[in-house]
Amino acid sequence: MTADVTADVTADVTATGKEPAMEPAMEPAMEPAGVPAAPAPFVTALRSRPGIVRVGGDGGPRLTVRVELPELWETIAFDVPAALTARELKREALAQFGLASVPPEELVLKLRGFEVTDEDCSLAAGGALDGSTYLVTYRRRRPIR
Repeated sequence: MTADVTADVTADVTATGKEPAMEPAMEPAMEPAGVPAAPAPFVTALRSRPGIVRVGGDGGPRLTVRVELPELWETIAFDVPAALTARELKREALAQFGLASVPPEELVLKLRGFEVTDEDCSLAAGGALDGSTYLVTYRRRRPIR
């Protein structure tokens, strides 16, 4: 097969007198300020709704986190400021899941299997990293109907 490819390239060079054009290199995605955009974390590709929900204004460091609600078998990716509190993330997640009428106190927010006990703490101070996954689930077991 290598001989065939070499013969094709040689035929192109002799027919046109020039070497075949090379494909242009892929340019990295750029932000408006000309700064390369960071690629989306791997977790955004894992069984979540298409797209990323952006919460909060611009400025400051941002995190991309996933929030799972096992009762609905649903996962949503969020792009949030690192200074956002866990309580605000939980409220926004409930609104996105269509459960805005459910009191947030009835649900628990977990990170790495442990309950986030201080929901007024920022996500970054609570140990969240870019790509972390939060679990929102009911505090008490509910009967299956």
